[in-house]
Amino acid sequence: MTFDQLHIVPSILKALKEKNYSEPTSIQQKAIPIVLNRQDVLASAQTGTGKTAAFALPIIQLIHKIESKSDGPAKLRSLIVTPTRELAIQIADNIDFYSKYTKVRHAVIFGGVKQHHQVQKLKKGVHILVATPGRLLDLINQGFISLDDIKIFVLDEADRMLDMGFIHDINKLLQILPQKRQSLFFSATMPDNIVRLSSKILTNPSKIEVSAVSSAADTVKQYLYYTNRLSKKDLLLHILRTENIDRVLLFSRTKHGADRIVRNLKKQKIKAAAIHGDKAQNQRQKVLKEFKQGQIHVLVATDIAARGIDIDKLKYVINYDIPNIAETYVHRIGRSGRAGENGIAISLCEPEENAYIKDIEKLIDQKIKRISDHPFPQTDKPMTAAEKKEWQKEKQRRKQEFFAHRKKKRMY
Repeated sequence: MTFDQLHIVPSILKALKEKNYSEPTSIQQKAIPIVLNRQDVLASAQTGTGKTAAFALPIIQLIHKIESKSDGPAKLRSLIVTPTRELAIQIADNIDFYSKYTKVRHAVIFGGVKQHHQVQKLKKGVHILVATPGRLLDLINQGFISLDDIKIFVLDEADRMLDMGFIHDINKLLQILPQKRQSLFFSATMPDNIVRLSSKILTNPSKIEVSAVSSAADTVKQYLYYTNRLSKKDLLLHILRTENIDRVLLFSRTKHGADRIVRNLKKQKIKAAAIHGDKAQNQRQKVLKEFKQGQIHVLVATDIAARGIDIDKLKYVINYDIPNIAETYVHRIGRSGRAGENGIAISLCEPEENAYIKDIEKLIDQKIKRISDHPFPQTDKPMTAAEKKEWQKEKQRRKQEFFAHRKKKRMY
């Protein structure tokens, strides 16, 4: 199938050709006709399946057909809400490219930066607005945004939205949005709380599922190294050098841990940088740009900061810390092996994380390949008193994180 067969208009097809989009992905094939037919959508799709284009392309086309006949000021017709600044910027960049040969105008707004430039663009008039919840509600309350003319509402990365505690903001938006609208709901996973939220937003939706919920992409090869807590940094260096890895996205559980990993790598003359919530927005964008250009070889990220990172042909992902929430593992390794490309996911597991591996393998319904031939295997060597104290603090932090996650699920 081609995009032309999906009845995409020539002005958008021209942009897609420049971006070397040849065939639509599975979710694009399924979603685009439904959205063009003005139906609500409930979609479950792993990261890297092309879901941004699945909703952005038909939205641009629907608005383009209306606005091509109008010479009046632009009215806000579509609102796309997403959980993180990185993802909002990524979606806006794609919309910018897809709509370059149309009259469709768009803007992106997010917190962490001054609002002046965002407000100035809104005042000029836009058709599509990509936003994070906090800044969106703030500018609505200030009177800079009206949702009265919204025809299409998109909630993207809904599962991460709830994990980050945005349920109250979403409920506020639902009270403001016009009752008569088309709504599109996209989520990587579809647990009960997400289904309940979707029932508040959607009307007789068409359901789309392009892969099994919480499954790992077939294009990603997964490897597991058992080691000890204090050996992780040495094992990481061993893997980076023996595997000749030139670019890798590495996950740390905490912001402080990410910074510590970067310091260790820089001591070994490895170009590395961290991206997390304590970094300013301009810092995060600069680091991401340098990583994409190959100036940084190891990008160390926390889970929240990494959602929305879209890097073409990223082959390697490393879990320096094993996530204690199994679904998070699926999100992490989904950063590689995107859109049919091959990827490799490597996990470094210390003894206290062994139980997490069991949960992950149960969720993805497969055994991760063990790599035992390495110089830093897991041993029964007891921890020192200082190491035990540090580990107790870490266990308490993980426990709080786990129960906070469970509490959110019960709330929704």
